[in-house]
Amino acid sequence: MFLFVSIAGIGFSASAIELIDTFKTDASVYRVFPEKTEREKTVKSTKLIGMNVPDSLLKSTSDSAYAMIGKFYADQFRNFQDPRAPYFMFMSKNADLAMGIGGVVRMRGWFDWNGTIPVNGFSPYFIQIPKDPTAKRRLDATPAGTAIFLTILAHKPWLGYLTAYIEGNFDGYEHVGFKLKKAYVTLNDITVGYAPSTFSDPASQAPTIDGAGSNGKVSRTNILVRYMHTFKNRWTIGGSFEFPKSSPDVIDGQTKKCADYVPDVAAMAQYQWDEGLSHLRLSGLLRVMSYRDLISNRNRNVVGWGAMVSGMWKVFKPLTLYGSVSVGQGHASYQGEFAAGNFDLVGDFNNPGKLYAPTSFGITAGLKYNFLYNLYACVSLGQMQYCPKHHLSDDQYKRGLYGAVNMFWDITPRIQVGAEYLCGKRTNFNGQHANANRVDALFQFSF
Repeated sequence: MFLFVSIAGIGFSASAIELIDTFKTDASVYRVFPEKTEREKTVKSTKLIGMNVPDSLLKSTSDSAYAMIGKFYADQFRNFQDPRAPYFMFMSKNADLAMGIGGVVRMRGWFDWNGTIPVNGFSPYFIQIPKDPTAKRRLDATPAGTAIFLTILAHKPWLGYLTAYIEGNFDGYEHVGFKLKKAYVTLNDITVGYAPSTFSDPASQAPTIDGAGSNGKVSRTNILVRYMHTFKNRWTIGGSFEFPKSSPDVIDGQTKKCADYVPDVAAMAQYQWDEGLSHLRLSGLLRVMSYRDLISNRNRNVVGWGAMVSGMWKVFKPLTLYGSVSVGQGHASYQGEFAAGNFDLVGDFNNPGKLYAPTSFGITAGLKYNFLYNLYACVSLGQMQYCPKHHLSDDQYKRGLYGAVNMFWDITPRIQVGAEYLCGKRTNFNGQHANANRVDALFQFSF
């Protein structure tokens, strides 16, 4: 708490001085949304390399270059924890082609008490029941979330807009190994590659320091082919074929997983306003999952589905509300903490050898309040519920609750610190439950 209050107090004092000084010279910048100011300052801090134009054309070309860099944020599936625009951009002479190499150094430290969670992310699924007396408290830190990326932005009259993006995170093996997180190319309305599923809405989640985020969210990255188009800067529709990866339960002597061969189909429709800072989205998912019935010696297919309503609402300039509700059958591997288990298909106790798609749903809610454009506090809440049609073993996970309260301070457009309090609760089918608590802190440098 001392750390949290100290960061908040120092951040508010320093930022208030900056606000007063800036307001005197350019009051208009603070009449726009705080998020727009934050992005503009980040983009304008980018160093342009390779431009070789006469002084008479320098300003107009620079404006075009910064407008090009701004396209870096034109992503309907952007998450708060995604890297910011690169610090260095290599530009063509007429600013119609840019290449940036950037990343983020992210350090998180935390202290658990009243029971620990044996993973970096704060996930109620991993709360131990009963509690382990040797793991009552835990002090730890991780560089997981540190990332390096390469992006290419282009605009050609004969081609249109093109974006190529590759990102790797150091949160693989033992949370320090390097692994691919995203790799895709977007040409106008078509995206091909490894990207967030169309059945997701990362922007609808309130900011957290915790890398896992709210347990009720939908979060999945797939290899996909997606079409998405925006009409009059208001309506967006999209659909994709996504390479499948199901997670059915395997019962010894009764069932066996089959190779996936039917693509998942996802679609979304969205209405946006407030310059894209507010939106309401409806998403859907349809999938077919296969397994081997060892009792009857035949392969069987089960249809799964999911539906989600999500969005964010800029109530007024300092305050933003976030939320999502998702429900479905056989889509658990798309949901936050259910991805840790095999919940897409589970055994039918009345019919040995058969699996079915159980119902599950998730809820998230949150808010963000900007005291200044670079000083803001957030609240994030979540619930995940598992609803099979049969009573399962007593120690089986049934419900998880998640809560986070935090504050962020962008010392500069490239340096961010924050502090956060987290609480969670797990409940099993036999009614047993346990809580966990955590405080964490963040230091982050973007380049």
